[in-house]
Amino acid sequence: MSNIPLLPQIGAETFGDISQDAEGNLLTHAQVIRNVIAEGQAAEAANLDFFGVGEHHRDDYAVSAPEMILAALASTTQRIKLGTAVTVLSSDDPVRLYQRFATLDAISQGRAEIVAGRGSFVESFPLFGFELDDYEELFDQKLDLLAKLRHGEPVIWHGNHRAALRNQQVYPLLEDQPLTTWVGVGGSPQSVVRAARHGLPLFLAIIGGQPSGFEGLVSLYHRALKEFGHEQQPVAAHFHGLVADSDEEALETLWPHYQRTMNRLGAERGWPPASKMRLQAAMGPEGAMMAGSPQTVAAKLVAVTQKLGLSRADIKYSAGTLPHEAMMHSIKLLGEEVKPRVHQLLTAQK
Repeated sequence: MSNIPLLPQIGAETFGDISQDAEGNLLTHAQVIRNVIAEGQAAEAANLDFFGVGEHHRDDYAVSAPEMILAALASTTQRIKLGTAVTVLSSDDPVRLYQRFATLDAISQGRAEIVAGRGSFVESFPLFGFELDDYEELFDQKLDLLAKLRHGEPVIWHGNHRAALRNQQVYPLLEDQPLTTWVGVGGSPQSVVRAARHGLPLFLAIIGGQPSGFEGLVSLYHRALKEFGHEQQPVAAHFHGLVADSDEEALETLWPHYQRTMNRLGAERGWPPASKMRLQAAMGPEGAMMAGSPQTVAAKLVAVTQKLGLSRADIKYSAGTLPHEAMMHSIKLLGEEVKPRVHQLLTAQK
């Protein structure tokens, strides 16, 4: 593709998974939240470009209000971009979401980013009084409103799930307009076209299969942007992974925590038991898992960046009960070894 960036940004993400200590005891939600703040600070120290925090409303994740953690990081970091991974827009109020992120943008001096998605869990719908039957309409209408609000100007809007806005100015006002807003999508062409219709950058969740399989969606996105009359926008991607000193160490460190998490989700969703062989395949050259040594992870990131024309690649380094120390080491390796190697390899190929 002609718009492949020379030097893609590299980011780290977490869902605030409930991790365990050295004795195998689960940490409290409060301790996990404090650890996530330390991990965000470590991401900046390692020269990463973005730190993302997910939103969940269940007992195996500590973070239900990612903006609070991002605000803490905004006042203790200087450079790194701070955003969600993702905000569950369907069960949120776009006006309040804008207000929270406009505030975060002021605290961070322009580093706040929304990644708006539908999420892969549905606990927030009954919690906040929404019907799953309205799943599609909720996201469509709320994204439409958020796309208007992000410019920081008076908005005229009406829909079925909140009060109409009649030339309404929402505060605080932005210093640097508009507010950076990505649309997080899985593998749905309809979701890709929706992002293009609003002229918003695309954030792919590549958590299974082969990353190369997303090339068609990226091409569709760029075609749709042109057809809707918008300028070309960046494409980023989210991967699961873990950087360790060797491929073997990454596999053995990751496996027990991955197994526990996948078996719990599998019991909820009717999936087969987790398999170490499937994890190894996902960690292989064609798989979606960015796990292994710095050399292995860098090589995979270079390949997928070139294939999809990514402007940023983020790795979710948290994995179920994986201990905080292993995550901190992964962040350090991602920023200090993987990122420079990716840039060196891409520069050498030009």
